[in-house]
Amino acid sequence: MAELKKISSSPHVRQEDSTSSIMLDVIIALLPTTIMGVYNFGISAFILILVCMATCFASELAFQYFTKRKITIGDFSAIVTGLLLALNLPPSLPWWMAVLGSVFAIIVVKQLFGGIGQNFMNPALAARCFLLISFTLPMTTFTYDAVTTATPLALLKAGEHVDLLRMFMGSTAGTIGETSAAALLIGGAYLLFKRVIDIRIPLSYIGTFTICILIYSLASGRGLDWTYIVAHICGGGLLLGAIFMATDYVTSPITSKGRWIYGVILGILTFVLRSPWNPTTAAEGVSYSILCGNLLVPIIERFTAPKSFGRGAEKHE
Repeated sequence: MAELKKISSSPHVRQEDSTSSIMLDVIIALLPTTIMGVYNFGISAFILILVCMATCFASELAFQYFTKRKITIGDFSAIVTGLLLALNLPPSLPWWMAVLGSVFAIIVVKQLFGGIGQNFMNPALAARCFLLISFTLPMTTFTYDAVTTATPLALLKAGEHVDLLRMFMGSTAGTIGETSAAALLIGGAYLLFKRVIDIRIPLSYIGTFTICILIYSLASGRGLDWTYIVAHICGGGLLLGAIFMATDYVTSPITSKGRWIYGVILGILTFVLRSPWNPTTAAEGVSYSILCGNLLVPIIERFTAPKSFGRGAEKHE
């Protein structure tokens, strides 16, 4: 007797990619900026990265085990969350704060909402904002060569000169993974080559922000100050957010038009939240912009989803 097999309804999508293979590609893409972060900031950065990855892994395993859910740590998503969170932290942050942020990312933002695919905002960014609110001073204290110093964007706000080459290569103060534009672009090129991310979101995000900062540069009397413009693009975690976090499958739109709109919204929000005209405002903006954008995704998809065949025909009857 022939074996009966359950056939799902069409369409039948043939895709070789799995969650684990996609997560592995993201980890590979993050290796250049991770290596540069450890090279720039030393053992403290390496310890924070290990702490965040281990805590996220352990938190997901423990939660799923004690709640009798399916164990999914083999998909590497918890490892990616831990790595992204670590890259968004200053290298001088105490390790126990990193542990707290990692637990918040996995338990509160991810698992309590149903696990991978169910979270409504990016877990790593949500945890970073949680730590920013809870421990503002440690999260905004940056060191380089064991000396506490200002980030390039903070120097810009103070009217001081910044070195674009150092910003591009990564030898500046900042979070572990945001300083090297070159390493981030290499990782982004890898993800595009592997077709893990869609270029629409990072292109519209960075492009919109660039247009906004260009207009501001002209309107403020700076003229075409390319040092100022490029510094804003390379600094403040814009490339890290646009390439690796705004493109998160779960919390970004699935429609092509929606991705363009989403990127434009993120670019405008980042410009507004950075408030270059307000010298008292911190150089934050990317994290909060992406989280706000995550909340708008259902609305964006509602208005950009293609109409089903025959829909609206009843209006003409």
